[in-house]
Amino acid sequence: MDTAATGLTFRDAADADVDELVMLIESAYRGDASRVGWTTEADILQGQRTDPEGVLAVIKSPESRLVTVERDGRIVACCQLEHRGDHAYFGMFAVSPLLQGAGLGKVILAEAERQARETWGVTEMHMTVISVRDDLIAWYERRGYRRTGRMTPFPYGDDRFGIPQRDDLRFELLVKELG
Repeated sequence: MDTAATGLTFRDAADADVDELVMLIESAYRGDASRVGWTTEADILQGQRTDPEGVLAVIKSPESRLVTVERDGRIVACCQLEHRGDHAYFGMFAVSPLLQGAGLGKVILAEAERQARETWGVTEMHMTVISVRDDLIAWYERRGYRRTGRMTPFPYGDDRFGIPQRDDLRFELLVKELG
């Protein structure tokens, strides 16, 4: 068994998890705490990554699941799975910065793909990644995702998604066939 997977518990998030999940997501992407890991967006976005209302909306959505990953009773990671017809959308992925780089992310991604395939019978997983995140995109490509070149604009002016530090941000759609 992969040592990164040792002692992990996967479950759907509950309302009581919202504050802890917001702290986890923020720590993985924003501010100085995020610089401990490699997924930081602190140089391209400031402000918040998410808020309690956004996390709660994912938990409450009938087409969505917020998968919470625990080790030793502590939430160490999470990801969103959303059923969108013939494919699932993968988002809100966060791993504690202190645990990044040890293989945990690839274990969680594989489990998310398995759950989406088995729960909804989908044949593809979709996600969007900020197009200037070359290191992150390369990580997903090593796990079988392909760049599509399909871009959507970053929501400039909507501080719920952060305060951009550059003017060339947009999202690229990545897709993986689920066998």
